[in-house]
Amino acid sequence: MLAPLLLLWPMSVALTWLVAQNIANKPFDRELGEMTRVLAKQVVLLETVDGEATANFTLPSGASEILHTDQDDEIYYQVLGLRGELLGGELGLPLPPDEEPKVPGETHFRDGELHNSDLRIGYVWVAMPGYSAETRMALVQVGETLGKRSRLATEIIKGVILPQFVILPLAVLLVWLALVRGIAPLNELQRRIRRRDSSDLSPIDTRDAPEEVSPLVRAINDLLARLDQSIGAQKHFLADAAHQLKTPLAGLRTQAELAQREIDAGQRDPKELKKSLQQIAHSSQSAAHMVNQLLAMARAENQEQQAQRQAVNLARLATETVHDFVPRALEKRIDLGYEGPETGRGAPDGRRPLVSGNALLLRELIRNLVDNALQYTPAGGTVTVRIVDDPFGQVVVLQVEDSGPGIPAPERERVFQPFYRALGTEVDGSGLGLAIVREIAVQHGAQIQLEDANLRHRPGLSDQGGAAFGPGARFTLRFPAAQAEPGSEAAPAPGSAPA
Repeated sequence: MLAPLLLLWPMSVALTWLVAQNIANKPFDRELGEMTRVLAKQVVLLETVDGEATANFTLPSGASEILHTDQDDEIYYQVLGLRGELLGGELGLPLPPDEEPKVPGETHFRDGELHNSDLRIGYVWVAMPGYSAETRMALVQVGETLGKRSRLATEIIKGVILPQFVILPLAVLLVWLALVRGIAPLNELQRRIRRRDSSDLSPIDTRDAPEEVSPLVRAINDLLARLDQSIGAQKHFLADAAHQLKTPLAGLRTQAELAQREIDAGQRDPKELKKSLQQIAHSSQSAAHMVNQLLAMARAENQEQQAQRQAVNLARLATETVHDFVPRALEKRIDLGYEGPETGRGAPDGRRPLVSGNALLLRELIRNLVDNALQYTPAGGTVTVRIVDDPFGQVVVLQVEDSGPGIPAPERERVFQPFYRALGTEVDGSGLGLAIVREIAVQHGAQIQLEDANLRHRPGLSDQGGAAFGPGARFTLRFPAAQAEPGSEAAPAPGSAPA
């Protein structure tokens, strides 16, 4: 606040000086104009015998002494005839500008100089009746030095500026006290926030906060609430992850101790050792799968990867993913297939199902859907990955359906929560796959729909697998379609091949 006040002070001085000059000029200009009009009345315009006009000027007795009785300033006068000849007074007074219009009988004022002294000059044009005003006018001028005017302006400035030297420090002091008093609650709020523990995310009390910063405090409280919710979700996630990892790790330790006791007891049965090793391998595989899912969830929530977007051919990612899962499908005797646009070398150059997104995350989404379908589909069942391209170019639809037991309607929303597994199933899993799917879908603006597949299976497949078909599950994701740009489509992963 001090800097603007110090900046306004010289501006106030300059403005006061201009106002003082204007105030000081007005009374003296009236006096000067009256003197000019008195002298103009002494100019007489006559017509000679030959018809020519002439002007005469006679200064009354004692008038010259009156013009020079001013003790503070010098007064000069000048009277010029119709032809510019000097009729009386000071010849050196400057003439009015030529471009200025000549209005007879009207008093004008201007600034001038004579004998290196500044003057204030009042002048009037005197016209002879019946003659052209442009050519037949006499000029009467009276000039006065600026001594009285300067002293009056100085007195005015002193009367205005000197009090400002007292008012300005007083204003600065009052502003300082007002600001200190005004921001005292804000300082107290700052101290209360600094005294808080790092784990205290409770809302800040807005009653003691200044009214001007109440919106800021409410915004901070909203941020603290969202941060508390996010940290709570992370703590819950970490607790669930630790609980889920504890089971396979405990199995690893139990099987390893069992094998060690058998060896210490002298039992050398290869079948028992092989069984223990298989259990160890299974537990380690479960733990590794859990860790991979946790890493996938971390990648899905990574803000930097969300920003790395480009046009991705969803059909190519789907065929590559299906190709990767063919060995596992053959092992479980599941009919794994792909339906949609061709992506091989012989594929037509038609419209490609492109979406804007991160190719790594989209591949992870499809992998989790296919992995989930293969886990819950019994031997002899079917799993189909399908890409449906919108003919209007608005969306790209991805479907993954299976002939497994399906998901009951009350649980269809809960299966997307981390570490939740549908009841009544004996399938080993981390419960993170569908949570990862939802996280990636939300980041890419996709809509998820879960419904029964109601597949008509091929005769003999269920009999061969020894398991009856259920209603199945169909996951449908609708992605906003992206426009193709030259060189913008994501390249396929190294070593991948179309299914």
